[in-house]
Amino acid sequence: MKEDVPRFVHDSSYPDGWEKRQYDDLARVLDAEPENVDVAMLDGVPVGWVCTRVHPEDQRGETHILAVDPAHQRHGIGRALNEHPYRSSREAGLRMVMVETGSDRGHAPARATYEAEGFVRWPVARYFKDLAPQETDDAEA
Repeated sequence: MKEDVPRFVHDSSYPDGWEKRQYDDLARVLDAEPENVDVAMLDGVPVGWVCTRVHPEDQRGETHILAVDPAHQRHGIGRALNEHPYRSSREAGLRMVMVETGSDRGHAPARATYEAEGFVRWPVARYFKDLAPQETDDAEA
C-alpha cells in the first residue's frame, strides 16, 4: 500500500509549507481553547502540551493535539500528557478516548506509542479527487 500523499492533496493542504500549516494549527488551538490545554514543564520550561476535547454525544474524549518538543521526545512526556485526556474523559463519565494520527512513516512513533497505551486502530479510508483541469494530449483532441 502506497502511503505517500498525492501531490494535489499536499499542495492544497500546505500551500505555504508543512511547517507553516502546523504552526498555524497549533496557534489556533492555543488561542481558541486554552481551557482545554495542559502543559508539561521541565525545570520551568514548557516541553510539551496536550489539548483535550470531550464529545459526550459519542461517549468519547479526544486527544486533539499532543505536541512534545523534539529535544524531549521519547522520554515519557507524551505518555504523561495523555493522562490528561484520560482523566478528563473519566471525570465526564465518557466511555473512551480517541486520537488521530497519520499512517505515513513519519507518524510511526506516534502510532507505536498509542498502540502501546492500549489504543485500538480503527481502519478509515479517506479519498481525495483532484478537480483541477487535467491536461490532454493534443493528438487526442
